[in-house]
Amino acid sequence: MILVFIEHKDCVLNKTSLEAIAAAQTIGSDLGLDVAAVIPCDKDCALAEEIAGYDVAKVIVAKDEKLSTYTPDGYTDAFEHVIRTTGAKWVVMAHTYQVRDFCPRVATRFGQEMVGDCIRYRNEGGNLVFTRRIFLGKLDADVTVGGDGPHFVTFQSGAFRGDEAAKGSASVEIAEVEVGAVRMRPEDPFQESKASVDLTKSEIIVAVGRGIKSEENIKLVEELAEVLGADIAASRPICDADWLPIDRQIGSSGQTVAPKVYFALGISGAIQHIVGMKNSGAIVAINKDAEAPIFDIADYGIVGDLFEAVPVLIEEIRKAKE
Repeated sequence: MILVFIEHKDCVLNKTSLEAIAAAQTIGSDLGLDVAAVIPCDKDCALAEEIAGYDVAKVIVAKDEKLSTYTPDGYTDAFEHVIRTTGAKWVVMAHTYQVRDFCPRVATRFGQEMVGDCIRYRNEGGNLVFTRRIFLGKLDADVTVGGDGPHFVTFQSGAFRGDEAAKGSASVEIAEVEVGAVRMRPEDPFQESKASVDLTKSEIIVAVGRGIKSEENIKLVEELAEVLGADIAASRPICDADWLPIDRQIGSSGQTVAPKVYFALGISGAIQHIVGMKNSGAIVAINKDAEAPIFDIADYGIVGDLFEAVPVLIEEIRKAKE
C-alpha cells in the first residue's frame, strides 16, 4: 500500500496535496499498489469526504485530540501508527514546509531516509528512480531506494498536476491513534505584511526582470497582467530596487510557483530565478538576447524588445476577448 499525506489547516485543504495524490496514483499504477489518503485531525474531519472523491482505496482519518493543530511530535506519532497498522510500503507527500519538518522524523523511526524535493521519477522494471535537483538546480541527481521499506518520498510543487489526480469514490475510515507527549506548540503563522501575496495559488503570472529598465515601465507589465487576469511577479533585482514588493519575488530566495502560464519579460534566466518557476505549465519568454538561458526552458519564446512585443500582445489579447 501507498500512503499519501493530506495537508490541511482546520480541515481546509492545502492544494499541493492533490499533486501528491496524483503522484501516488501514478506510482501505485506502476507498482500495482493501492493508495490510501491519510488526514491527521482531532475530529471526524470534514475534508475526508472531499478526498474520498478521488481514486484512492480509502481515506484514513488519523484521529487524536492532540492533532487539532500541526505539531511535529503529534504528526510523527500519528503517521508511525498508520504506517505500522497498514503495513504501507511507500509514503508520498508534497514537499511543503510542514512535510520537511516532520517527515524525516517519521522515516527515522523506521530506520529509513526521506528522498526529498523530487521533480520526477521513472520506473525501470519495477525499480523506481527519483530525480531531484542539487546545487540550486545546476545538476540533477538520480536516487534509488532499496530494502523492504517503508520508503518516504516527497515531490516538489509542480512535479505533478493536482487537476490530473484521478477521481473516484472511496470509503472513509476513522483510525484512533495514540499521540504521546507534544513538546512544542506553533505560534501564529508569520505574515510579513497585510499586503503579502501568495503567488503559489496563481494560475497566470507575469514576471518582469531587468529588461524593464525603469520603475515607470512597470505600468506596461501591469497592463498585460490586467488583460490576462494575471498576478505580477519579479526577479530579485526588481525587488531589491524596490520597484515591486519583496513578496512578488520568484526564485531561490523568494517564492516557488507552478502556474498554468508564466510570462517572463526581460528575464535572462539566472539559475536562482529558474528554480522558482521551472515547473510552470507553460513558460512564455520575451528577451532581446537570443542566448538568454530562459529560452532553454521556455515553451514559447520571442527574441525581441519587450517594449515592442508586449503592446502587440496586449492588443491581440484584447481583440480575442471581443
